[in-house]
Amino acid sequence: MARDDYDFWLFDLDGTVVDVEQSYPRSVVGEVADRLGTSFSHREVDRIWYGAGGVRAGVLESAGVDPDAFWTTFHEVEDPRARAESTYVYEDAERFLTGVDGPTGLVTHCQSYLTEPLLAYHDIRDWFDTVVCCSEETGWKPDPTPVELAMRDLAVGSGEQSGALAGDNPSDVGAAWNAGLDAVHVERVGADRRGHCVLGDHRIEAFDEL
Repeated sequence: MARDDYDFWLFDLDGTVVDVEQSYPRSVVGEVADRLGTSFSHREVDRIWYGAGGVRAGVLESAGVDPDAFWTTFHEVEDPRARAESTYVYEDAERFLTGVDGPTGLVTHCQSYLTEPLLAYHDIRDWFDTVVCCSEETGWKPDPTPVELAMRDLAVGSGEQSGALAGDNPSDVGAAWNAGLDAVHVERVGADRRGHCVLGDHRIEAFDEL
């Protein structure tokens, strides 16, 4: 598979195009744990940050933490500027995205109040022709709706156009398939840290493999 095998590309953000310094999730989740009167090991922090669904729920359940309370506190703790400053852009993602000759879009669970400052801080907003931040209104991946919104913004998705969605999470794979796209799983952290393996139409560790 090569970059120009598809007419358009969609991307997840966190863990795919950008990531955070290791100290950041440990600091944020550590502060959340302190406020909730509990603690998490480094391994548990990894699974909360990089895992999904049952993996995260399992860690919180083992600690006796209510998920709603955790995420409410998490959003209170996290600061957009600190997040942006602790984030770095994957060099292989930069090489790939700046070479795409076609429409590109971003579909992320990262909320707008975090996404926009991050894109501005790293000056990468112009890499994407559209940005869709998932919400209760749009639905959350693997729901295809946010992917379909991005495709509508790009005016792509007819039967004559082929597209792919690249992401690091099983929800990205599910969203791609549910929207009729190929799924490229980008494995940045390894199954052990994530807590599970992720399949896709294509599996890579870096965009250079394309």
